[in-house]
Amino acid sequence: MKKRYWVAGSALAAGVAGVWALRQKPRHAQTFSLELPGGTGIADSGEGSVQFIGTATTLIRYAGLTILTDPNFLHRGERVHIGYGMHATRLTDPAIDFDSLPPVDFVLLSHLHEDHFDKLVQRRLSKNTPILTTPSAARALRRMGFSSLFPLRTWDHVAVRKGGASLRVTAVPGTHGPMPVSAMLPDVMGSLLDFRNGRDGGHYRMYISGDTLIFRDLEEIPIRYPHIDLALLHLGGTRVLGVLVTMDAQQGVEALRIMRPDLAIPVHYDDYDIFQSPLEDFRHAVERAGLQEKVRYLSRGETYAFTLKGARQTVGERPLV
Repeated sequence: MKKRYWVAGSALAAGVAGVWALRQKPRHAQTFSLELPGGTGIADSGEGSVQFIGTATTLIRYAGLTILTDPNFLHRGERVHIGYGMHATRLTDPAIDFDSLPPVDFVLLSHLHEDHFDKLVQRRLSKNTPILTTPSAARALRRMGFSSLFPLRTWDHVAVRKGGASLRVTAVPGTHGPMPVSAMLPDVMGSLLDFRNGRDGGHYRMYISGDTLIFRDLEEIPIRYPHIDLALLHLGGTRVLGVLVTMDAQQGVEALRIMRPDLAIPVHYDDYDIFQSPLEDFRHAVERAGLQEKVRYLSRGETYAFTLKGARQTVGERPLV
């Protein structure tokens, strides 16, 4: 049964209902292509890595591809605007500075909040850097002068190629708050990254949650994509005006149960003063649930290496592009 949300005596009700209906309307997924210059043109080794920079910022490397997620390079004591006149102060430093970044092939942006795409990045990132993000974020980024934008709705995907490396990025469900609060916050997307080795069918699937809460639509992800090798979970228990807008410790454990990844790495915690659920809370919740073997904790600057797994076929799973 479809859920309905009512705001009595307010014109907001109609607007919220309209947004909700639009988001739920069935649609055909679109496929985009991103051909990147460079690369060796030879088959890849099947090895990759994830480096945790801080907040939700990571560097993901695979076979000559370098992906930057949710870039935030402000330092301790600097502030970001989070909307409606509210600000947050950074409590940590990034593991590396923006000027020390390697060449980036594309940015994967879950949503447009300054703790995910700060003003320094807005000024300094090359305006022709490809950015995969939500449609609303893409519109705002275009007004900032960015020109290579891939606006993705849920289940849209981008086929990325660079030399011998191939990758499919799929936008998956996310919500930045409970209804009707989410209607007043930026659209957010999670992402699935499917890495593939063309030589032997080796495959590795990575889920990045984005700033989502647990909600019903997340259950569709493991139904469509039933084996996730690695999950990057945005935690922190962020609260705005007392309302939870990112997963806290208990929701992080619930995400583990829903997605059933082989391994998970928590990110997006302890970096800003609006994060109310520290990493230690998640660690204790994971231990109480008996899931400690499923979680790897990275210090800022630390890298996790992964290797593509052998070819496998799963009933009902969509073929890779």
